[in-house]
Amino acid sequence: MTYPQISRRGFLGVSAAGIAASIVSTGFAQNNPPELQWFDVRDWGLEGKGWTDTKSFFDRLPARAEGKVPAPVWNLSRHSAGLLVNFRSDAPTIWVDHVVTKGPPHTQDNMAPIGVSGVDLYATNPKGEWKWLAVSRPKAKETKAALISELAPGERDYRLYLPLYNGTESLKIGVPAGSSFTKVAPRTEKPIVFYGTSITHGASASRPGMPHPAILGRRLDKPVINLGFSGNGRMEKEVGDFLIELDPCLYVIDCLPNMTGDIVAQRSAPLVRQIRAARPETPIVLVEDRTYANAEFLPATQARQAASRKAFREAYKTLQAEGVKKLWYIEGEKLLGEDREDTIDSSHPNDLGFWRQANAMEPVLREALGM
Repeated sequence: MTYPQISRRGFLGVSAAGIAASIVSTGFAQNNPPELQWFDVRDWGLEGKGWTDTKSFFDRLPARAEGKVPAPVWNLSRHSAGLLVNFRSDAPTIWVDHVVTKGPPHTQDNMAPIGVSGVDLYATNPKGEWKWLAVSRPKAKETKAALISELAPGERDYRLYLPLYNGTESLKIGVPAGSSFTKVAPRTEKPIVFYGTSITHGASASRPGMPHPAILGRRLDKPVINLGFSGNGRMEKEVGDFLIELDPCLYVIDCLPNMTGDIVAQRSAPLVRQIRAARPETPIVLVEDRTYANAEFLPATQARQAASRKAFREAYKTLQAEGVKKLWYIEGEKLLGEDREDTIDSSHPNDLGFWRQANAMEPVLREALGM
C-alpha cells in the first residue's frame, strides 16, 4: 500500500489550519452558545450495564455487590468503563454537560485526563460505519462544552462512550433548538461480557472508545459489558456469582495479568465450571496474559509469565478432558506485536496495542459466536 507524501511545510500548514479551524469553531460555539435543548441520558438508558439495581445509575455492578465482592472490585466497579449511550440527530453541533465523581481533573500516572475522565463521540458515516468524531477535554469536575460543531448536514447515529477510570454523576447531551434528537434505547440482544484486569478496564487507551472491548463491540456489532477491574481481575468466586447472573452471548475471561501461577491453578477451572453450571450453552473464551514488552530482558518476569500460562493451559486441558464444550483459548504471545512498540509501560497497551489485541481476538470471538 502506498501513502501520499506530504512535505514538512505542507504538514505544518495542514496541521496549523486544522488546529485553527478547531479553535475558532469550538471557541465560537462556547463563547456565543446557541439556544440549546438538553437531554438527560437517564431518560433512555446506558448500553453496557449488566444490572439495573445499581447504587448509582452509572455503576457497573449492582448495589448488593458491595460487601460481597472484594472492596477494590466494588470501588472500581463505580468507574463507568464500557458504558455508552446511543442517539440520533441532525444537529450541526453536539454539546455535553458531563459531571464526574473525581476532579479536577482526575489523572493517573499511565493515562491522560481524556482517557480517564473524558467522553468519546463516534458517528456513522453514509456507509453505516462507526467513525471517531470528537472527545471531551476535561479540566474540572464538570465539562459543559461543544464536543463538535460545523457538522455536515444530515441526520446520523451517534455513540458516546463514558470515562474509563472515573465515575459519572450526570450526563446530558445538548443540541441547538430546532434540531432533531432521537433517544436510541440500549440494544436488547445478548451482549459479550469481558471480565479481566486493568487492560480490559481500559489502561492505557488514549480515549474511552479505544480499549479492545469497545473496538470489538463496534466490529462485531454487539453490545459489550466491560467488567475489567484494575489490579483486581482475579477470578474470585464472589465475582463469578455476579458473572453468572448475566445472560450473554459470550464470556471472555482475561485475568492472568493479575494472577500468579498458583492462583491461576486454583481458580481457573472452578470459575469455568461455575459459569458452565449456570450457562451450559454460552461460549467461553479464555485469554492468556500478553507478553510484557521488556520481558526478554527480565528473567523473573519471563518465569512468572511462563508459570501462569502453564497453569492456565493445564486448566484448559483439564476442562476439555471433563467434556466442557464451547470453550476457546487465545495464546498471550499473539496479543501484541513482536516489535514491542504497543505498550505504554511494558504492561498496558497503547492504542496500537489495543488495536492489535482486537485483531488477535476477533477471529476467535467470531468463531465462538458462529459469525
